[in-house]
Amino acid sequence: MLYLSRRIDFSAMHSYRISEWSEEKNREVFGLCSNPSGHGHDYKLEVMVKGELVQRSGIVVNTVDIKRIVGDLVEEELDGKFLNKEHSFFQENIPTTENIVAYLWDAITPQLEGCELHRLRLYENPYLWSEKGEGQMVILTRQYHFSAAHRLHSEKLSEEENTQLFGKCNNPYGHGHNYYLEVSVKGEPDPVTGMVADLAKLDQTVESVVLNKYDHKHLNLDMDEFKGLNPTSEVVAKVTYDMLSDYIPNLYKIGLWETEKNYFEYFGSKGDA
Repeated sequence: MLYLSRRIDFSAMHSYRISEWSEEKNREVFGLCSNPSGHGHDYKLEVMVKGELVQRSGIVVNTVDIKRIVGDLVEEELDGKFLNKEHSFFQENIPTTENIVAYLWDAITPQLEGCELHRLRLYENPYLWSEKGEGQMVILTRQYHFSAAHRLHSEKLSEEENTQLFGKCNNPYGHGHNYYLEVSVKGEPDPVTGMVADLAKLDQTVESVVLNKYDHKHLNLDMDEFKGLNPTSEVVAKVTYDMLSDYIPNLYKIGLWETEKNYFEYFGSKGDA
């Protein structure tokens, strides 16, 4: 089985509101997104398909066909539109990123020939995106930032082994990174709000439980969570998952960018379910 992807960009506007709710409740649940005048985004849609190699042509499917099928659908239904007012589905369903990616999955799937839809990932902005594969579940990912220092040093290795394995990262004083933390939750979009998670609550939880402890800290020296641990990014990802697990029931995975070149992720028991 081979997998290939094509990206489609579009711009649209939307508003998160429930007409039966008061202005105060809409504001409480949806925040700035409840503005009745709407707001907009430059969306990026990644379409990944899968299929068997066609020996005669050396391809699975022509990506130009993917662009045409998905591009035509997006251009006709979404691009340049106020979704709440101009799209019949989103007149009945709040156009959250989760609902949009679920709608697109159902709309694109029957139009493909010679391949199957494997995954859709829809970026609302660089720090928030949803993705969908087979089944009813949708994954919502929020990205955060913190700055911290650490020293890579294992108490189970000799000084020579630590120096050989970790090199300059074994500097006794430590070194630092601009970390980017991705917190992913998974579930079915709520039939009323269209959300997999309350973003405001998610932000508050991540900030209070993780970011306030990590940001501008030396992980080895300032945090009890890393006592006796070597705070590699693999370990940081796992510790972060464990810190958040009790607070976020539908936590799916933790992703961690240590640098622009080094990325790590941890699923834990909930992510495996």
